[in-house]
Amino acid sequence: MFAIDRQDSQYQTYILSDSSADSRLEIVPERGGIATRWQASGRPMLYFDADRFANPELSVRGGIPILFPICGNLPDNTYTDGDKTYTLKQHGFARDLPWTVAESTTDNCASLTLTLESNDLTRAVYPFDFRLAFTYRLKGNTLEIIQRHFNLDDRIMPFSTGLHPYFLVSDKTQLQFDIPSDRYWDQKNNVARTFDGRFDLDLDEIDVAFASLTRESATVKDGDRQTSLTIEYNSLYSRLVFWTLKGKDYYCLEPWSGPRNAINTADSLIQLHPNSSLTTLVRFVVH
Repeated sequence: MFAIDRQDSQYQTYILSDSSADSRLEIVPERGGIATRWQASGRPMLYFDADRFANPELSVRGGIPILFPICGNLPDNTYTDGDKTYTLKQHGFARDLPWTVAESTTDNCASLTLTLESNDLTRAVYPFDFRLAFTYRLKGNTLEIIQRHFNLDDRIMPFSTGLHPYFLVSDKTQLQFDIPSDRYWDQKNNVARTFDGRFDLDLDEIDVAFASLTRESATVKDGDRQTSLTIEYNSLYSRLVFWTLKGKDYYCLEPWSGPRNAINTADSLIQLHPNSSLTTLVRFVVH
């Protein structure tokens, strides 16, 4: 029923499957611990640019990239810690570094845990000792990503955490959104707008952030593909970001723990005490 296989190509890929549900998840630890493909009831759920992925010099466009220790970008890609200034590029470094496979199981689900630990490269841009342990769990048409963050440093560790899923879509006009907020911040124009459940799909780019979330789930119905996708998240996620480009077969609905530039402003910034851990959860369910 549940299985975990490995496939060797440009990158070693772990394939989690639930044969009874015709569900499958592909994960590439070496390339940012990313989930590249997810299939539920035989239907592909994620957009994935395989050609771009094959070039290690390019950022990944597709799958479910991991955002840590920041979500979004910073002014001039810089932030300060004490009297020092550091450079940190958009969405942080976790999506670019190789992760390590820590454990796996096929008991009651197909589950794979990956870890990422601080090193000289991370300390140069983020001066904290940490360990991340992300567990992917596949069962039926449900994908869970359990994210554990460990502060191994001797001082408080500030960070934001998030995911950047690219969902496959063939006709965006057939999407219906149930997002638990009636206002968003337009990150292109820096204005607040009222949300009535629709986006202006004639725009070249839509990049908006929903705050003041009234519940811990959002649902997108795709009339063209006859699917309904629910994203569930725990209360540590204070934002949902919607992003898409005109003419591209994807939309992104991203759970973020804090807004852009939180590491400078401290807005909804997680501050984890020394020798402590924090667990966050995101669950995707297809109906």
